[in-house]
Amino acid sequence: MASTIQQLNDAFRTSLSADLGRVVMTSGVASMDAETIALILNAVRTYDQFDEQIDPYGEHDMGRFSVCGEDYYWKIDYYDRDLEFHSPDPADPEVMVRVLTIMRVEEY
Repeated sequence: MASTIQQLNDAFRTSLSADLGRVVMTSGVASMDAETIALILNAVRTYDQFDEQIDPYGEHDMGRFSVCGEDYYWKIDYYDRDLEFHSPDPADPEVMVRVLTIMRVEEY
């Protein structure tokens, strides 16, 4: 199941397509200038530094990166279709919604 979740997470993260999930930013990220936000989004899309510490289950659901000397996290969470509760099955896109949150490390 982890490989299915990893594939779904990678497809969403690399495209940031609204058809595959939702992207949100904390206020610390959203208040930045457009150029910096574009760099942050590109860093999320191209992220490939998965290791046992940041990705212990092999699902590619979290990452840590730096842009312009600042450290950030991105994190994918799995919700039911109504965005009220955790997903009943993160491997089944028919019953869940992926939400990718981008935040400054100190906001975590």
